[in-house]
Amino acid sequence: MAFNHLPAGVHDALAPLSVMPVTHSVPMAKNLPPDRSPADSAPRPSPGALLDQLTAGPSRASRITHTEHLPPRAGRHAVWPDRIRAEVIAAVRAAGIGHPWAHQARAAEHALDGESVVVATGTASGKSLAYLTPVLSALLDGSEAPNGRGATALYLAPTKALAADQCRAVKELSQPLGHSVRAAVHDGDTPFEEREWIRQYANYVLTNPDMLHRSVLPSHARWSSFLKSLKYVVVDECHTYRGVFGSHVAQVLRRLRRLCARYGASPVLLLASATAAEPAVAARRLTGLPVVEVADDASPRGELVFALWEPPLTELHGEKGAPVRRTATAEAADLLTDLTVQGVRSVTFVRSRRGAELISVIAQERLAEVDRSLARRVAAYRGGYLPEERRALERALHSGELLGLAATNALELGVDISGLDAVVIAGYPGTRASLWQQAGRAGRSGQGALAVMVARDDPLDTFLVHHPEALFDRPVESTVLDPDNPYVLAPHLCAAAEELPLTDEDLELFGPAAAGLLPQLEAAKLLRRRTRAWHWTRRERAADLTDIRGEGGRPVQVVEDGTGRLLGTVDAGAAHTTVHEGAVHLHQGRTYLVRSLDLEDSVALVEQAAPAYTTVARDTTSVSVLETDTEIPWGDGRLCYGSVEVTNQVVSFLRRRVITGEVLGETKLDLPPRTLRTRAVWWTVTEDQLDRARINPEILGGALHAAEHASIGMLPLFATCDRWDIGGVSVPLHPDTLLPTVFVYDGHPGGAGFAERAFHTAGDWLTATRQAIASCECEAGCPSCIQSPKCGNGNEPLHKRGAVRLLTVLLEGAPAKESGTAAGRTEAGRTETDRTETDRTEADRTEADRTETGRTEADRAEADRAGGTAAGAGRE
Repeated sequence: MAFNHLPAGVHDALAPLSVMPVTHSVPMAKNLPPDRSPADSAPRPSPGALLDQLTAGPSRASRITHTEHLPPRAGRHAVWPDRIRAEVIAAVRAAGIGHPWAHQARAAEHALDGESVVVATGTASGKSLAYLTPVLSALLDGSEAPNGRGATALYLAPTKALAADQCRAVKELSQPLGHSVRAAVHDGDTPFEEREWIRQYANYVLTNPDMLHRSVLPSHARWSSFLKSLKYVVVDECHTYRGVFGSHVAQVLRRLRRLCARYGASPVLLLASATAAEPAVAARRLTGLPVVEVADDASPRGELVFALWEPPLTELHGEKGAPVRRTATAEAADLLTDLTVQGVRSVTFVRSRRGAELISVIAQERLAEVDRSLARRVAAYRGGYLPEERRALERALHSGELLGLAATNALELGVDISGLDAVVIAGYPGTRASLWQQAGRAGRSGQGALAVMVARDDPLDTFLVHHPEALFDRPVESTVLDPDNPYVLAPHLCAAAEELPLTDEDLELFGPAAAGLLPQLEAAKLLRRRTRAWHWTRRERAADLTDIRGEGGRPVQVVEDGTGRLLGTVDAGAAHTTVHEGAVHLHQGRTYLVRSLDLEDSVALVEQAAPAYTTVARDTTSVSVLETDTEIPWGDGRLCYGSVEVTNQVVSFLRRRVITGEVLGETKLDLPPRTLRTRAVWWTVTEDQLDRARINPEILGGALHAAEHASIGMLPLFATCDRWDIGGVSVPLHPDTLLPTVFVYDGHPGGAGFAERAFHTAGDWLTATRQAIASCECEAGCPSCIQSPKCGNGNEPLHKRGAVRLLTVLLEGAPAKESGTAAGRTEAGRTETDRTETDRTEADRTEADRTETGRTEADRAEADRAGGTAAGAGRE
């Protein structure tokens, strides 16, 4: 019997909420630049005072496990390079910025020298201005050309919201420059009648990698006048391009560079990133070009008080009688309610779409009991909303109409939400880089700020709130991506061949694996060699061979039965777990029941309802070893890394009572299995090791299963992936290894680098796993250590003490080099500094810490999508 676990999520049981008594009201700060906002001069509560208010209620203070105080920092000024046009400097000064910070001036200097550069400094450090000044200066020069467009610039953002926000900021900044700068957003929401104007006349085009892949590059002839004048390409928030998504974006950028060269252009790439380890190495891997690093942050910073918050244990008991903590969802809703009552501007970051909806609804209900007008000051923000809904929320946020927002990580990025006093983070967001990015959203005007991370009831969050050094004393992660992944590279070679016949000289641009793939693509009758070049052979578009976000085909439309109204979309890979027949679906605070799911037409029909339960999908998973790339002895056992095939099938769903999480029943489902070829790390143990660990056959399955659950929960701390990017299976006797085996695998076709990272950090990873299990106060296992609310086997069997003994014996045989420092190299000899925003196989892929794109019908009409890579098991 195989015991499996695919990425787990937030427990939805909600304990009763309490609202903190009203004290004085703090004036709301308008979300405008400081020089334009009178409200910013109003008194603001200090971060310490805010935290005191939040902990004033009964038992509140005991929930704080650690408080970190980051002192304020003074800024260091410089002067703009003299090659920047005087008109641009005047426009910057008109915006209230007299002198640049030192890192801004340095980055601009490199850009003017024609060197690609990555600016990797903290949140609100002015990265946008660092690249905008040379870009605007070049556009101003280009406007004096005979055709008025002698220079163009392309801006790439991972989300539509960020591109729209940046377009607004560019238009404001460049207003004194008249019509010399013509900025426009080109994405799936752009009306088709505007797109021709953008192609012909815009000189600063803001888009996303999806649109570049599906629209701009395949139609490059229509963009020829823009591409031949392309001077700069801005890649904003480049740390989000990680894993499979980052690998796809790396190949999209190579296709862009190839087409630019065809039109005689060689654009300079300007990258902006949150603070990351070795940003120049990651940027070079992303772009394929040498990149200069600017990482010395010279901007000022206000005081930051960062609190770690652990919800209390309740009187409830979960599966197998395990103690249950109050959920992070319930605690975060309390905190958002309390902050709003106090008039404090805040954002609550939530890992899932569903969690964002729940927190906003709960806060609205509680606020209405205090002051009905306050309920309108809180909303949810997530992907899957219709474009007009997203835009309305963004306007309300900018105007200050909203006091509090429950948001997915769509607002983690550079969208301007300055003026916030506090940030609540409901659950560890998956990486330290994301944690600091979210915390940095508060205090963006230089004032002090409060950040609170509320722990979820899972192994990693519990470990972190009791080991703050893992958050505050360790550097942020590297960005891991693998452009040579054949599942990524092959479709981009086809797309490149359709754009322009692919020559041998082009292959170096696409990496060392390209030449070996061409014969396979020819055998598949996708490419054909004619004279000196490879040509695309099909009638359909090559760009439709792949979905660069790895979401597995066109999104499923969620349609209201009876009215035919389109409510939103769900990623294809999430449909089996989130909009199966009988699922509870939340949208804009309303609850719907899914009546039917048509996978062929990608439509889920729903009707409004008010069930007193939530739904959680359950699935089964099996793993077959295809090839073992590397294996090393761990005592008598083995630690291995290689290729596997994962078969996953959603088989049923549970109905859980909203308040208590009590299981009300299980309903079978008839959904097709899905297969995934990917990369995995696995370890085996021998009979002798089991004897030393006192593991008899009766508890073997439970010990392995418990170790698997906990190791998946802890891996994001070492592989810098998100938990939803990985999955696992444990087997007392696996047919391929003929030994008890635990697998942990990447939830993406071809792998994403996470299992490989796990292989090279296995000593530290499994040591922390053992520590997390052993230090938990529960008797026989709970969600904080070995239980998973999304376990396909219903957390059966689990054996906590057996897992501790098994890991103890396993670690005794670990090679010394595997402990801690073996993380730096991959089998190909690469430096593993390539990776960091996406959530994923729990029963609710909307429980997803993913970059929100919200593709629309306009995207699909432009792209005429035809399928895509099947979403793999082990991904939300």
